[in-house]
Order: sequence, then C-alpha cells, then structure tokens
Amino acid sequence: MPHVAFVPLIGFRIVNPRLLELGLTLPGLAARGNALSELPALGLLTLAGLLPDDWTASYHAAPAVTDALIAEIIATQPALVAVSALTASVPEAYRLSDRLRTGGCRTVLGGLHATACPDEAGRHFDAVVVGDGEPVWPALLTDAARDRLRPQYYASDWKFPETSPIPRWSLIPGGRLARYTLQTQRGCPLACSFCAASRLLGRYREKPVAQVRRELTAIREHTGPHRPLLELADDNTFAGPTPRFDLLETLADSGLPYFTENDWRLGERPELLARLARSGCRQVLIGVESLVFRYPGMGGKQAEFDRICRAIDAIQQAGVSVNACFIVGADGETRQSLDRLAQFLETADFADVQVTLQTPFPGTALYRQLQRQGRLRRDQGWSAYTLFDVTYQPDAMTVPELETGFLEVLQRVYADGPSRQRQRLRNQIWRIARPRNPREESSV
Repeated sequence: MPHVAFVPLIGFRIVNPRLLELGLTLPGLAARGNALSELPALGLLTLAGLLPDDWTASYHAAPAVTDALIAEIIATQPALVAVSALTASVPEAYRLSDRLRTGGCRTVLGGLHATACPDEAGRHFDAVVVGDGEPVWPALLTDAARDRLRPQYYASDWKFPETSPIPRWSLIPGGRLARYTLQTQRGCPLACSFCAASRLLGRYREKPVAQVRRELTAIREHTGPHRPLLELADDNTFAGPTPRFDLLETLADSGLPYFTENDWRLGERPELLARLARSGCRQVLIGVESLVFRYPGMGGKQAEFDRICRAIDAIQQAGVSVNACFIVGADGETRQSLDRLAQFLETADFADVQVTLQTPFPGTALYRQLQRQGRLRRDQGWSAYTLFDVTYQPDAMTVPELETGFLEVLQRVYADGPSRQRQRLRNQIWRIARPRNPREESSV
C-alpha cells in the first residue's frame, strides 16, 4: 500500500537574540507562543482525511530538521512526503525536502508561502500546490503513486463541499490534545495590505454548518470526557453578510470553549453579541493594528480609533474577552509614537494584547510596495519573517531604533503588573458568561 508522511514544521520562531531571550521570559508572550506551537496542523490532517482506503499515513510534527526526523520519515517508505510550513519556517522545509529527495523520497509543499512563491519552492520540492489543497489532492496522489508528479498543481475557484471527510485526528501521536483546530470559513472579504491570508488562497468562503457539526462530533469522540479548547482556524469568522446563527448554535451544542478571530465590527452587531458567549466563545482576536497609520484596503474595517475601542468594549461587556492586536513599525512610526503605544497599552482595558512587528509577507500588497521602494532588507531571509524581526527599512527610524523601540514596548506591555491586570480583567469578563469549567479562566 502506498504511504504518505505528513510533516508540519512547527515552533515559535524569533531571529533577534534579544527578542528571543525576552520571549522566553515574559509570561504572556511565552504562553501564547507555546500555545501556537502546540496546535495540530489542520491542513495536513484534513488531507489525511481525504486519503483513499488503499493509502496509509503517518504524522511527524517537528520544529527543525534532524537526523532522527529524516530517519523516522524514511523508515515509513513513503510514496509521498507532504510538508506544511509558514514563511519563517520555509527555509527549514527546504532543507528537509533537499535531504529527503537525496534519499529517494518524493516531496510536496503547500500553503500560503508556496502559493506566493511556487517557482522558488519548486527548486526544493518535487511538487508545489498553488492555492487550496483539497481539490488537487486526489490527482496529486494518483501521480505520486505512479511516480509522475507534476511540478505544480493549481486549485481554482474552490468552495467547501456540503460533505467532506473529517480531519484524521487519530494520526497525532500521544492521544488527545489540549487544543484542537477547526475551520468554519476561509479567506476574508476585506483585503488589508499586510494580510496574505485574506485572498491568496481564494475568495471568502463559509463551510457548511452541517460539516462543522460533523467535525465537532469527531473531536468530541476523539477526546471523550475531556473538554479541549478549540482554536478556529478562521481568517474572519463572522465577517460574512449573514449572522451565522446556525453556526453559533452548533458551537454551543458541542459544549467546547473556543478562540477565534474577527474584525472589530463584531462589536457593532448586537444580534451576534447576545449569542457569542453562550456559544462557547471565550476570546476573540481583534486587529486594531496601529495608532499612527491606517493600512489601505481595509474596507469596512477602516474606522476612527475611538469607535474601534467602543466596539471592543461592547464585546467584552457581552462576556467575551478581546485580544487586541497592534502592529509596530508602520510608516510614520517613531520612538515617540512607540512610547505613546506602550503608555496606552499599560493601562488599556483590553483583556489581552498582542504586539508584533509589521511583516511584509510574500503575496501581500505591503510586500510589493516595499519591494518597489527598495526597502526590503537583503540581509534577512525568510527565516526572519517571524512577526518579531525587522525585515524592511522603516521610513522614519533606523532598523536598530525600531528593534530597540519594539523591545521596550514588549518589556513594558508584558511586564508583570500589566499582565496581571489583564488576567484579572479576563476573569471578570468570563464570569459574565459563567463558564461551566473554572479551568477555562486560565486556558486561552
């Protein structure tokens, strides 16, 4: 029987040694990094669920290429090795594929980076998937079994079918997980210039609720009495034109708490807020972005800062904590504006805060803009595209000034005092919703 080895390159990555040391010591930053690294690779597990009965599979999550990993994969005698990697981990994926191909394995890479840079990826992989993986997977498997892989496989205008196989959770070593991933939609109707996820894989699509229900049932069957936290692998869960009440009811019926992402307009939709906490939503990530620059192409997300803050307050008053996300380093950023940001976030009534560096991912309008302007740093490869490393020349600061200023913002925002205050606020907000499991007060 032909075999496919699924290999996600995982792990929290920072290149700057000062930031790496800081990320390991600041409790809030380290906790979120650890949580992200523990998430299962939903894309690969979904493809595993699409395997024909005459194929076998194995799952090999790893942060880096090692001799042991190579030996483990080769020992499965795979007809195909399917790899997933973010931009920051793609150099590691290239090293992995180069070594496996030397050993006679056939490899394929998919995802956002592969879609943005298919020719580059094709120099290291036998095949590259451009766009969604599901519609091209059957043909790719047939070609792999015949040892006739094509260099590139293109998906076009694909939408979620009414019924599709369930992600293959049984492949994950060690049994049940603390966190599971679930996708209810893909893409985003907005098109922020810094975001690759919104349009690179295609238009905005919602998964049929009946399919979401089947996947939730599979997770519950896999976990038994254990109640894991769900992370919705969505780009903007409730951004569509319909309120998705049936989705909220389905999530509520599962009895599982969940974390998701949305834009701030959610706070101006009282019909959703009235149901959100009851559906199990514990936290929603909201992109506030920048205090000095409103990114172009944001459509309905473009608004005055005070209006965004009022919407966030409405979400939290409804019993759902908000992780307010800010991007440092946009055009116009100075040491003075960074100081203002830190002062604001030290006392802001946000239940959680995420602060990252502007990162021009390939495939985005921001990348193309900075490339035209000659501002992309030539001394930084893809491994620096971590959201925590400076990969371009700022317009009003030097690179060292931005690095130092960003470090100081993190030190202040994630210091013990502000971190404790945000934890107290989260607990207060969650008590509004009366979570059924007290452990949820420290689980998001």
